[in-house]
Amino acid sequence: MQNRQPPSPLTARLGLLLPAAIAALLSACGGTPGQDSAPAGTQVAAMVATSTTTLELDNPTLPAAAANLMVQPAYHIAPVLLDAPDDTDADGYAASARRGPRTMLLPPSARRLSTRRLSLDKLEYAPPQSQDNTLAPMATSGTVTTYTPAQIRAAYGLPALPPSGTTLTAALAAQLGAGQTIYIVDAMHNPNMAAELAAFNAKFGLPACVQKSIATSAVLPLAAPSASGCELAVVYSTSAGAMTATQPAYDAGWATEIALDVQWAHATAPLARIVLIEAASASVDNLQGAVKLANAMGPGVVSMSFGTPEGSWTGSANAAFTAASMTYLAATGDSGAGVQWPAVSPNVVAVGGTSLTYTGSGSRSEVGWSQTGGGISAYTATPSYQTSAVPGLGTLARRGVADVSFNADPKTGQYVAVIASGASTPSWISAGGTSLSTPQWAGLIAVANATRALGAKPALGAPHAVLYGQIASVPGSYASAFGDVISGSDGTCATCSAKSGYDQLSGLGTPNAGSLLGALSGATAVASAPTVVSAAISGKVGTALSFTASATGANALSYSLSGAPAGMAIGSTGIVSWAAPVAGSYTVVVTATDTKTGLKGQGSYTITIAPASAPVVTGGSISGKVGTALSFAVAVNSANPVTYALSGAPAGMAISSSGVVSWAAPVAGNYSVTVTAKDSKTGLSGQAVFKITIGTSTTVSASLAVNAPALSGVAGMPLAGTISINAPGSNYVSISIANAPLGIMFTPNGLNIGVSWASPVAGSYSLKIVVSDSSGHRVQTSMPITINAR
Repeated sequence: MQNRQPPSPLTARLGLLLPAAIAALLSACGGTPGQDSAPAGTQVAAMVATSTTTLELDNPTLPAAAANLMVQPAYHIAPVLLDAPDDTDADGYAASARRGPRTMLLPPSARRLSTRRLSLDKLEYAPPQSQDNTLAPMATSGTVTTYTPAQIRAAYGLPALPPSGTTLTAALAAQLGAGQTIYIVDAMHNPNMAAELAAFNAKFGLPACVQKSIATSAVLPLAAPSASGCELAVVYSTSAGAMTATQPAYDAGWATEIALDVQWAHATAPLARIVLIEAASASVDNLQGAVKLANAMGPGVVSMSFGTPEGSWTGSANAAFTAASMTYLAATGDSGAGVQWPAVSPNVVAVGGTSLTYTGSGSRSEVGWSQTGGGISAYTATPSYQTSAVPGLGTLARRGVADVSFNADPKTGQYVAVIASGASTPSWISAGGTSLSTPQWAGLIAVANATRALGAKPALGAPHAVLYGQIASVPGSYASAFGDVISGSDGTCATCSAKSGYDQLSGLGTPNAGSLLGALSGATAVASAPTVVSAAISGKVGTALSFTASATGANALSYSLSGAPAGMAIGSTGIVSWAAPVAGSYTVVVTATDTKTGLKGQGSYTITIAPASAPVVTGGSISGKVGTALSFAVAVNSANPVTYALSGAPAGMAISSSGVVSWAAPVAGNYSVTVTAKDSKTGLSGQAVFKITIGTSTTVSASLAVNAPALSGVAGMPLAGTISINAPGSNYVSISIANAPLGIMFTPNGLNIGVSWASPVAGSYSLKIVVSDSSGHRVQTSMPITINAR
């Protein structure tokens, strides 16, 4: 995808008798760096500096059409400002765990306000009167219930928080996530994040976090986190996955997202190190860059509380989620049934949402939240871990989302401290959304990894095989580790309702943390098969085909092909080559084999080879005069080098190997000359007729003509063409070229201008060409350029 602004025209004056001046003028418009002028005969390339931006330069694996897609945070807020929580838990004894949550009645006006991505500046009414938690509401839709961290830990069976001042054993510290890192990936900037977390910790008796600074020049990966206390750091990322000192702009919605992500990841794993990575914008390109930075900082758990609808491009973004010892989690969305990236990636744990009921004692109950995302992907193949061995799963056509779930309904929400821009004291909101369920699952994985580290076991990495295979496929383990969500719906589709076993709202269900952490902590990490990303490849007859299979795995890979046409082969690094493609459509399967485990992954490549096209020769009308040598260049558009021939030419006229027609001593008259260009590889030929008029010395044609044949090519493949000018009787011509995309270059050669583009970007362009001569004639034309995607 490209950002376009009005381009700056390139104007160059070309003198017939002053080649040095030509070069200098073009150089002044943006020629070769460091070259202020050029001697006569030197080739000077003028790169047109328009405002075109190509995001593929930062991330060559992400299609340009997807790079600028804007991602949305997946949070909801109940439409009311809460009273500040009481100080029941401030002493660290978590006494609120033994009572029910607080409830609050909404005023009628608030009930009409959407809860999606609310922020403080939109809550402009006075908070309603707080109600005792035992009071039965007049209507469910008019009541907000809000839970503390201690109540959430009790409801889901997380270990109780030790009182402040408790001497921690290694096992107790591990239950709180010590020694692990949680990466919170979000967009934009929250200047009050640390102060909000401090207020949250003080109110609920949670361990304080020591703020750490990470220099942009820090050597990665990071040093291991503290084994006994929480550390908090903030870094800013680039789309290329590097750190930058440039702070992103503030955005109230993303600031709210950051606040709830950080606070509830910390509430779930209070001693884990938290690294907040803020991307410069909410584009797919920038957020994927933030994930790449987390990979470089790793190992750890990456929490992504955002999403955008999936598309055919999402498979090309999977490589960002394959780093060793990293676990990736993403929200399934907050707009009802649907599938979003990055949750749809088979390497990401997709986290859905429920509505929680818990009174402070006994068991919790849950229903599927009406706004949670979920569904069957339209593009991503069914991963190997989603099999019919899992109750309720059946046979999926493609990747099923969600994998797991947690409380997400803002009306059964959880406290979050938010400080408005410019303020210093926190306001309290009841937050929800799959944005809320995602960082809590990130905290659970961090705790499991901490316990595994005590037993000298490696980090879980991608936990899907354990969750689906070692837990959910074993009936007793499934019932012990997960709370099965069997009611609720997020839409009207046939699969939009919760049911026994796996469903698309809640996935496998919500965690019974004690049993689940025990299973995750003791589980043997399952080796995962390599992932091969399927793709469509285009080529043409006469041009050698080469592309690299996109495959990732934990170890070195070997490659093989099946269904390949004769002559096609794959190298040891995954490069597929075909020296002499034959026209047609082919489906080729690339198999990548892990050289250590022997596990295999496959991807299908649909290869379309277009028939060879004959060269296109553009004819025209040429004028000259007796006694003046005639010379003009023939414009040809061909995929390969061509040879030239003339027919019907008068005596003395010839054409060179570069396509320049010359006649040293023209004879007065009218001639019709056919130029034939023959493709040197395919043997195909193209022809065009040139009408040549030679006047006497006293009758000179004053016609001015420009020949700018259309160009077409393929993204990333070099493109070349010629602009030809015929200006009989003129002392000089002036040329203006506008609307030139970044990277295209122009090389003058007499009255011909070579057009070249080393690495074209997909899209349609139209150069505006205006030519005037010394006699006052003026001609305007356009040169269409079409660049097809690979």
